[in-house]
Amino acid sequence: MDVGQIAGLIAAIAFAVLAGFTIYPLIRLGKMFDQIAETVKDTGDHALPALDESVTTVKQVNKSLEDVNKISAAASTTANNVGALTDLYGSFLGKPVIKAQSAIYAAKTTIQSFLNKRASEGGAETASESKEQ
Repeated sequence: MDVGQIAGLIAAIAFAVLAGFTIYPLIRLGKMFDQIAETVKDTGDHALPALDESVTTVKQVNKSLEDVNKISAAASTTANNVGALTDLYGSFLGKPVIKAQSAIYAAKTTIQSFLNKRASEGGAETASESKEQ
Protein backbone atom coordinates (compact mmCIF):
# COMPACT_ATOMS: atom_id res chain seq x y z
CA MET A 1 0.00 0.00 0.00
CA ASP A 2 1.50 3.15 -1.03
CA VAL A 3 0.63 6.64 0.13
CA GLY A 4 -1.88 7.26 -2.66
CA GLN A 5 -3.89 4.20 -1.76
CA ILE A 6 -3.87 5.10 1.95
CA ALA A 7 -5.05 8.61 1.11
CA GLY A 8 -7.78 7.16 -1.12
CA LEU A 9 -8.82 4.80 1.68
CA ILE A 10 -8.98 7.67 4.21
CA ALA A 11 -10.95 9.73 1.73
CA ALA A 12 -13.36 6.83 1.14
CA ILE A 13 -13.85 6.30 4.91
CA ALA A 14 -14.40 10.05 5.40
CA PHE A 15 -16.89 10.06 2.55
CA ALA A 16 -18.72 7.06 4.05
CA VAL A 17 -18.90 8.74 7.47
CA LEU A 18 -20.10 11.98 5.88
CA ALA A 19 -22.70 10.07 3.87
CA GLY A 20 -23.81 8.30 7.06
CA PHE A 21 -24.30 11.63 8.82
CA THR A 22 -26.33 13.03 5.93
CA ILE A 23 -28.46 9.92 5.46
CA TYR A 24 -30.03 10.15 8.96
CA PRO A 25 -31.44 13.71 8.48
CA LEU A 26 -32.66 12.74 5.02
CA ILE A 27 -34.50 9.72 6.45
CA ARG A 28 -36.09 11.94 9.12
CA LEU A 29 -37.00 14.49 6.47
CA GLY A 30 -38.67 11.76 4.42
CA LYS A 31 -40.71 10.63 7.46
CA MET A 32 -41.72 14.25 8.07
CA PHE A 33 -42.90 14.56 4.45
CA ASP A 34 -44.90 11.35 4.87
CA GLN A 35 -46.55 12.78 7.99
CA ILE A 36 -47.28 16.04 6.18
CA ALA A 37 -48.87 14.13 3.31
CA GLU A 38 -50.99 12.13 5.77
CA THR A 39 -52.04 15.31 7.60
CA VAL A 40 -53.03 16.99 4.33
CA LYS A 41 -55.06 13.92 3.35
CA ASP A 42 -56.81 13.81 6.76
CA THR A 43 -57.51 17.52 6.58
CA GLY A 44 -59.03 17.12 3.15
CA ASP A 45 -61.14 14.19 4.34
CA HIS A 46 -62.45 16.24 7.27
CA ALA A 47 -62.82 19.48 5.32
CA LEU A 48 -65.25 18.11 2.74
CA PRO A 49 -67.97 17.12 5.26
CA ALA A 50 -67.48 20.45 7.05
CA LEU A 51 -67.94 22.27 3.74
CA ASP A 52 -71.06 20.23 3.02
CA GLU A 53 -72.46 21.13 6.44
CA SER A 54 -71.65 24.80 5.92
CA VAL A 55 -73.45 24.74 2.57
CA THR A 56 -76.50 23.23 4.28
CA THR A 57 -76.31 25.85 7.01
CA VAL A 58 -76.09 28.68 4.48
CA LYS A 59 -79.12 27.29 2.62
CA GLN A 60 -81.13 27.18 5.85
CA VAL A 61 -80.09 30.73 6.73
CA ASN A 62 -81.13 31.90 3.26
CA LYS A 63 -84.49 30.19 3.69
CA SER A 64 -84.95 31.92 7.07
CA LEU A 65 -84.00 35.26 5.53
CA GLU A 66 -86.60 34.74 2.82
CA ASP A 67 -89.20 34.19 5.56
CA VAL A 68 -88.02 37.34 7.33
CA ASN A 69 -88.31 39.26 4.04
CA LYS A 70 -91.89 38.00 3.62
CA ILE A 71 -92.72 39.05 7.18
CA SER A 72 -91.19 42.49 6.75
CA ALA A 73 -93.05 42.95 3.45
CA ALA A 74 -96.30 42.03 5.20
CA ALA A 75 -95.53 44.46 8.02
CA SER A 76 -94.80 47.20 5.50
CA THR A 77 -98.08 46.52 3.71
CA THR A 78 -99.92 46.59 7.04
CA ALA A 79 -98.29 49.91 7.96
CA ASN A 80 -99.29 51.37 4.60
CA ASN A 81 -102.87 50.14 5.08
CA VAL A 82 -103.05 51.65 8.57
CA GLY A 83 -101.75 54.94 7.20
CA ALA A 84 -104.35 54.92 4.45
CA LEU A 85 -107.09 54.08 6.97
CA THR A 86 -105.96 56.96 9.19
CA ASP A 87 -106.07 59.34 6.24
CA LEU A 88 -109.54 58.05 5.35
CA TYR A 89 -110.72 58.55 8.92
CA GLY A 90 -109.27 62.03 8.98
CA SER A 91 -110.91 63.07 5.73
CA PHE A 92 -114.35 61.51 6.19
CA LEU A 93 -114.87 61.65 9.93
CA GLY A 94 -112.25 63.95 11.37
CA LYS A 95 -113.04 67.16 9.51
CA PRO A 96 -116.84 67.00 9.98
CA VAL A 97 -116.40 66.13 13.66
CA ILE A 98 -114.03 69.05 14.11
CA LYS A 99 -116.48 71.40 12.36
CA ALA A 100 -119.40 70.15 14.45
CA GLN A 101 -117.38 70.48 17.63
CA SER A 102 -116.32 74.01 16.74
CA ALA A 103 -119.95 74.96 15.99
CA ILE A 104 -121.05 73.52 19.35
CA TYR A 105 -118.24 75.39 21.11
CA ALA A 106 -119.20 78.64 19.37
CA ALA A 107 -122.85 78.18 20.36
CA LYS A 108 -121.89 77.36 23.94
CA THR A 109 -119.63 80.42 24.18
CA THR A 110 -122.33 82.65 22.72
CA ILE A 111 -124.97 81.35 25.13
CA GLN A 112 -122.63 81.73 28.12
CA SER A 113 -121.72 85.29 27.19
CA PHE A 114 -125.42 86.11 26.67
CA LEU A 115 -126.35 84.63 30.05
CA ASN A 116 -123.44 86.35 31.79
CA LYS A 117 -124.43 89.70 30.25
CA ARG A 118 -128.05 89.22 31.25
CA ALA A 119 -127.09 88.17 34.76
CA SER A 120 -124.91 91.25 35.17
CA GLU A 121 -127.74 93.52 33.95
CA GLY A 122 -130.27 91.79 36.19
CA GLY A 123 -127.93 92.05 39.18
CA ALA A 124 -127.44 95.75 38.56
CA GLU A 125 -131.22 96.36 38.48
CA THR A 126 -131.77 94.52 41.74
CA ALA A 127 -128.95 96.49 43.33
CA SER A 128 -130.47 99.84 42.20
CA GLU A 129 -133.94 98.81 43.40
CA SER A 130 -132.58 97.94 46.83
CA LYS A 131 -130.94 101.37 47.09
CA GLU A 132 -134.21 103.16 46.32
CA GLN A 133 -136.03 101.51 49.16
